[in-house]
Amino acid sequence: MKETSSKQALSLKTLTKSSVWDIQENDVLRMLDSGSKDAEIKDNLRHYVDIIRSAFSIEELKEDKAPIRKSYEKQGYKVGVVTLDENNKVIWAVRKRPILRVTDLTYENIRHISASKLIEVLERNFGGGWDSLSQSIQDIIESGFDVSTTTLPKDRLHKKGGMYEKKVADGYEVLEVEKGTWVEAIFAKLKPETIKPRMKFDSLDDAEDMDEEEHFNNQEEEEEIDEFNEDDINEDNYRTTFEIEADPDEEAEELSEFGSEE
Repeated sequence: MKETSSKQALSLKTLTKSSVWDIQENDVLRMLDSGSKDAEIKDNLRHYVDIIRSAFSIEELKEDKAPIRKSYEKQGYKVGVVTLDENNKVIWAVRKRPILRVTDLTYENIRHISASKLIEVLERNFGGGWDSLSQSIQDIIESGFDVSTTTLPKDRLHKKGGMYEKKVADGYEVLEVEKGTWVEAIFAKLKPETIKPRMKFDSLDDAEDMDEEEHFNNQEEEEEIDEFNEDDINEDNYRTTFEIEADPDEEAEELSEFGSEE
């Protein structure tokens, strides 16, 4: 229910390169067509289309003929009329970009696929296990999923009460990659989405005052850390890396005393 409400709240003006993955082809055509009535959208149409293109392929049909429409629809496109302004209407074919390979994964779309879909993508591209993925792909995946791996002999992987059983019970999806007589298991589970709290200010001056106060408090904390009690210093805990130069007069006095003793 919450997800549906979120999708309904999306519009061209609120669309981002992340949230665009939540909508489908029909939503794109509807948004673009309804946006023709908004002057701000018309003035910035290229910006909104660029956001849409990050998740969708868009083709403009030169002719609106049934055979051409059917040709695109067989390829998974949705075809519709988009009104750019009162005198300009175009026929667009729109298709969501498929996520088939690990190279299709991005920071924008990683949280918009399920753990089972991720396992499908990994299985389709795998060969050498988790470590065979580039560090950049691993970072993208781990930004949206909790991932852990284990490599065990085949006969021990599914041992009762073992890691495999516990992970599955905890909601993880698993991919098994055979390595001879051993098997690497890759466990993946979507991370819960966290929203960072943001403070609201009545005015820009309030925000600046808060920054100054925070800076002042940080300075006070630093000064408190630098304070020390001289009574706590003794010969056992005192040390310095500063080289103390000897007083020439004291050295001369010590030498003269040494000479007089002889």
